[in-house]
Amino acid sequence: MSDNGDKLHILPEGLLHGMDARQALARGLALPLAGKSLAFTCAWLVHDCAGTGERSRRLLSATELRQQAGTDTLLADWLARLAAPRTAFAGIALDRPRIMGIVNVTPDSFSDGGRFSSAQEAVDHGRRLAEAGADVLDVGGESTRPGAAAVSVREEMDRVLPVIEALAADGLCVSVDTRKAAVMEAAVRAGARIVNDVSALAHDPEAAAMVARLGVPVILMHMRGEPATMMEHAHYEDAALEVFDELGQAIERAMAAGIARKNIMIDPGIGFAKDTDHNLRILRRLALFHGHGLPLLYAASRKRFIGEVTGVAEAKGRLAGSLAVAQMAFLAGAQMVRVHDVRETAEMAAMLHAIITRG
Repeated sequence: MSDNGDKLHILPEGLLHGMDARQALARGLALPLAGKSLAFTCAWLVHDCAGTGERSRRLLSATELRQQAGTDTLLADWLARLAAPRTAFAGIALDRPRIMGIVNVTPDSFSDGGRFSSAQEAVDHGRRLAEAGADVLDVGGESTRPGAAAVSVREEMDRVLPVIEALAADGLCVSVDTRKAAVMEAAVRAGARIVNDVSALAHDPEAAAMVARLGVPVILMHMRGEPATMMEHAHYEDAALEVFDELGQAIERAMAAGIARKNIMIDPGIGFAKDTDHNLRILRRLALFHGHGLPLLYAASRKRFIGEVTGVAEAKGRLAGSLAVAQMAFLAGAQMVRVHDVRETAEMAAMLHAIITRG
């Protein structure tokens, strides 16, 4: 945001990877994106004028962007955030595609609800996911699918704490998927290293202060409303730009509560208060989200929009579509994806990384 209230967004295009990116950067033909192994050759500049409400769009080359940034501090700040290398998150280096495996200890999650509802079943599942290539295990005890009912703090704790304790005791990196401050605290005490909050710390008024006190990394996901009612809020003029801005507000709230910027990862919240067209537009514009200068998580595994596009009604049958969107996310520079099918995603990510770095 500029001093006069005007707003700027940069939508990188012409993405290059690996050696292609490094050579284009060396020749001044591209600009870095989240480090030096990813670059973009041009970008759409979307400018909203506060005085008139008018929006303009211009496509500029890397050379033009660099030249204009010399006299435009707002643009220069944007380019600096886009370029900044992403540091390790919860001790995990972000130098290659990383995978978060889903461990739902719930009876009603949209894809695997009830499959791992006992603590031992969930622990065994988490261990299998780690062996299959998961870098993080995301343990959740409350379904946040559309229309899901809330779960009490006590019930959520009873579901997740034994699982977190066992997996953490194995030396595995565990995140807790919760919106509740009390669950966050108990989970971290049990060994969780990351808090993953689908409400971006907005659901529980104590959550942001709790995460700040605990000093642990947090994933801020975009959502409007509550899981039970969120689809009533799925109205956007431009989903990618509006989600970007609302995540920016969540980042500011988190930092105002005392959470260190280095401890924040963002997630655009695919499927949360978003329909199929919104989800596809966000994926197409995912590189935009590097404009916050923070690590990016993409979580779309088996979700409804994949079924709507592919015609696969059953969630567990959406592997091919899930791999396609995960690959697109990695190519756009997402540092981590959250998935059910860890082994298949890990194999895809390893192959993609080899093509980019060794091809």
